[in-house]
Order: sequence, then C-alpha cells, then structure tokens
Amino acid sequence: QVQLVESGGGLVQTGGSLRLSCAASGSSFRINTWGWHRQAPGQQRELVASITNGNSINYLDSVKGRFTISRDNAKNTVSLQMTNLKPEDTAVYYCEADWITPIPEVGRSWGQGTQVTVSS
Repeated sequence: QVQLVESGGGLVQTGGSLRLSCAASGSSFRINTWGWHRQAPGQQRELVASITNGNSINYLDSVKGRFTISRDNAKNTVSLQMTNLKPEDTAVYYCEADWITPIPEVGRSWGQGTQVTVSS
C-alpha cells in the first residue's frame, strides 16, 4: 500500500498564491500518474490537474495558466503551484496517485485533503 500525506493550503486573498505538496510513502512502488482533485461544498469532486510518468500534463480548463503541477520522482512527491487564486477555487484539495509495485500490484491512493479558501 502507498500512503499519501498532503501539506500546504490555507486562507489567501483573491489574486494570491498557494503551493500544495503531497508525498508518497510505502515499500517498492512507482507512481505512474499523480492527480490533484478538489471538492467544494455541495459539488462533485473534480480533477484539477494530472501528470503522468512521462510528464504528460492535463489541467481543468478553469485553472489553465494559473496552476502548475510538477512531480519529483526521486522524492515521490507532487506539487501544485496555484497563482491568481479566485474565490471559486475554494475547496478541499486532494492528491491522488496511481501506483504499481514489482509483484505486480496496482492501486490508487488518496491524500487526506487540505482546505484552500480564497477570500474576495
């Protein structure tokens, strides 16, 4: 199993920036795809950004040009740099990792979630 621990998040004013990070731990695994998702109150969870092992990146249309996802394979971490934040970005943000082990075993793990609040 792979465990994910998130850090970052908090309260920021409109136009501000925040950086979220997520670290994976476990035994003998490789992360294929990382993703950042968010869920606002009363809304469905949505995929904000993803990055594959080959560094193919996708963004939700509403965050293109403002958010940047990056990964560090040596440290098994992923980050989401968020700039020019808007009130509609307010949500709980979750990191997600699709992983594989040498057995092979495949799975998906989720972080605990971190609150991002953008005040107007």
